[in-house]
Amino acid sequence: MSPKPHIKNSPDNALYDALFRPKSIALVGASGNPQKNTARPLQFLLKHGYDGTLYPINPAYRDIAGIPTYADLKSLPSPVEHVFIMIGAERVIDLLDDCAAAGARLVTIYSDGFGESGPEGRRRQEALVERARTLNLRILGPNSIGFADIPNKRIVSVNAAFAADNLVAGHTSLVSQSGSMMGSLLSRAAARGFGFAKSVSVGNEADVSVGEIVDFLVDDPQTRSIILFLETIRQSDVFAHALRRAYQAGKPVIVYKLGRSEQGRALSQSHTGAMAGNDEAIDAFLRAHGALRVNMLDTLYEIVPLIETYGKMEPVIYKRPRIAVITTTGGGAATVVDAMSAQGLDAITPPDDFIRRANDALQLDLRKVPVMDLTLAASSMQYRQLLECLLQAPWCDAVLSVVGSSAQFHPDYAVEPLIAASKVAHKPLAVFLTPFAPRSLDLLRKAGIAAFQTPEGCADALASFMKRKHPINHTEEHYTTAIRWPDRLPYEGLLTEHEALQVFDTLGISHPTTTLIAVGAAIPCLDYPVVAKICSRDIPHKTDVGGVITGIQDSTALADCMCQILNRVRKERPDATIDGILVQSQADRLIELILGVHRDPLVGPVIMLGAGGIRAELDRDFSVRLAPTTLEEARTMIEEVRATQLVAGYRNLPLGDLEALARCIVQFSSLAVLNNPTIEDAEINPLFVQEDGVVAVDGLIRVSEASGECRERPVCHTIAHACHPIQSSHTPSVPGVPSP
Repeated sequence: MSPKPHIKNSPDNALYDALFRPKSIALVGASGNPQKNTARPLQFLLKHGYDGTLYPINPAYRDIAGIPTYADLKSLPSPVEHVFIMIGAERVIDLLDDCAAAGARLVTIYSDGFGESGPEGRRRQEALVERARTLNLRILGPNSIGFADIPNKRIVSVNAAFAADNLVAGHTSLVSQSGSMMGSLLSRAAARGFGFAKSVSVGNEADVSVGEIVDFLVDDPQTRSIILFLETIRQSDVFAHALRRAYQAGKPVIVYKLGRSEQGRALSQSHTGAMAGNDEAIDAFLRAHGALRVNMLDTLYEIVPLIETYGKMEPVIYKRPRIAVITTTGGGAATVVDAMSAQGLDAITPPDDFIRRANDALQLDLRKVPVMDLTLAASSMQYRQLLECLLQAPWCDAVLSVVGSSAQFHPDYAVEPLIAASKVAHKPLAVFLTPFAPRSLDLLRKAGIAAFQTPEGCADALASFMKRKHPINHTEEHYTTAIRWPDRLPYEGLLTEHEALQVFDTLGISHPTTTLIAVGAAIPCLDYPVVAKICSRDIPHKTDVGGVITGIQDSTALADCMCQILNRVRKERPDATIDGILVQSQADRLIELILGVHRDPLVGPVIMLGAGGIRAELDRDFSVRLAPTTLEEARTMIEEVRATQLVAGYRNLPLGDLEALARCIVQFSSLAVLNNPTIEDAEINPLFVQEDGVVAVDGLIRVSEASGECRERPVCHTIAHACHPIQSSHTPSVPGVPSP
């Protein structure tokens, strides 16, 4: 359990000071045995020149490394600002009163055995936070390995990475939910010459959250960019607020989040005890708030020069960004072109007029191929001049230079054209070095040029940067709708399809003409052909029990089909309460899609558009955004679903009404902001796209059992309220959204 999230309008200076610039630190459980982890914080503080007051707390010692020790916090001669606790979990909560009495503002807890360890640990963590709250203490951790302010030599950590004699200071700050990975990233980056300003291990994040720390770093003058290693997302509203502040301040936030795969999510949960969440929903959340998510660990810091140099340029408007590739090694270029293609980037072939002018002016022999290969054919000056021409060319969005073996043996020659070339603010330049060439990498880093050691890392960074978008501006200017909950519909539980269609009516979403025929009632006059379906709130998936028959041509056939359906359902689900048979006019379509709204447990409501039918499961062809969404975002979602290309002019096939589809997405997404009742899940499956409009053929809506008792109507909401996600537990069985 965490304290109620608080979105700050201004920095908490006292908490910032206690975390990053404490004038006094008490180390509870400090050891005089240099082989123990609990000896490290004192060692590191002394080694790196901390200039504040240190209070080792351990009754077993009179002093450690010449620093007087104290039996307990009550014995301290003066107040302490920060307490770092390294004792057994069962003893920690009893220590909080002494921390508060000693004047502490912040307590970092290295001890494990809390929320990550099971039910008993979770209860212990809840009690810990509750006690800290009553004492006006803030908690970093538990299970935190500490923090560091490297430029100012404040290293309060047990991580062995800080044993290095010379810590590399820089302008990037790191926040990690994994303590061990914080040290790994620091050491890997240092080996490349990348330094850090601040680093924080949040551990279980029981109180002080990643979002709060990011918010601090936005105001930190030593921090230019922020990298995050995440296993989950907690306090998503605080996190979203901080990400937007970082974006507005021009401080990029780059995220590596575990859980791309089912196994990765399971491992993350087993390690931290935290909920992993739905990966596609987390992608949508990060994108909506201006963060960049990368797929490779080293990309976290390798991408920093790219985004710090070119972060102010406008995002690329093309679906697949166009990369001009210049190389001195054909094979090396092919490896990175392959990797880029897998990430949705195109190595663009130069146009004829560019090739002709470049060959004439520079005395080259360029050919009409996607890679401009200058192997053994160009001088350093020719390479530089061609590079400058590409950086000015309007037909590409970025330039990638792939350097061969000369990068290893002749670093000055290999990178000199890259460093000396005139750059432009609107055209990114990146470099991939095919050999292991640390000297060349270092020269490029010092020149502020993003350089990569692997083709996969290079493609990962380029894709993340080139595909970034501005955060979505959720305002009434983009979207406003009124939602009236239909009379007599339930305020909790699963709605029948008949009831769901009434909600669709209030949203302005079309559906086939529908009639509910009670069991035993006469069949009214209908227009045929029709579809017959079982109507029961106990049966959300009607086809699983044989509850749907299509293509019914007349009333005699309908009567027979109704009997068949009722007999099948009574056999499969004798416990189900049946409202009757729902009869719909049979609709035509060009393609069928699925549209769903779901409240993700980590990031709140999302909307998903995907291919319908069995393709949804087989192809994982879908697009996800936070909900509610805007018309512009809805159009982008349609482009991202491959199935929609079948009705977007592909090979002269009939055109579907994609603008009507975009409006439907926006209308349906408004269910996410309805809070009386609160919608947990809703889906249209299938949604038929026609030449003139779209039709919701089947629907499902699940209302939260926690919905309020207020029954006022109508209820009006706007997209402006969507930045405060609500948690949930269930979703339809749809790719990109977890099944129950």
